[in-house]
Amino acid sequence: MPKDGLTIGDVAARTGLAPSAIRHYESQGLVFPSRNDAGQRRYARADIRRLSFVLIAQQLGFSLSRIKDQLAALPDNRAPTKRDWQRISSRFGRDLDARIAQMTRLRDRLDGCIGCGCLSLESCHLYNPEDRAARQGTGPRLVIDKALDD
Repeated sequence: MPKDGLTIGDVAARTGLAPSAIRHYESQGLVFPSRNDAGQRRYARADIRRLSFVLIAQQLGFSLSRIKDQLAALPDNRAPTKRDWQRISSRFGRDLDARIAQMTRLRDRLDGCIGCGCLSLESCHLYNPEDRAARQGTGPRLVIDKALDD
């Protein structure tokens, strides 16, 4: 690594991102390269981890704004520690657990709905006795929401 930081090409090679994508993430405030005397971007080694985290979090369905909020908790003046990453992981883990639970309910209930054949919340006595879903608003509430489980 050059003593004044990694070039955008170095970071691109390590992360698999195109330089234009790295510049986009910079414009979104996810990385903050310095500039050398010639005005060229120079990245810290920690930026490789930050950008890798961005890629993984996006693949998990998190928005850039949510990712940025989480990265804002990381230190600017030093490389993030394992403990720093664990705090972020814990917060994202709770969201992922909720999504997994929602998807499990969706899978289980969708199977039941398709097996029944009625596909009508108004007449479904199994999942919607006395049309309880009507109190919850419109849409496929019994398949998506947990509110009717209670």
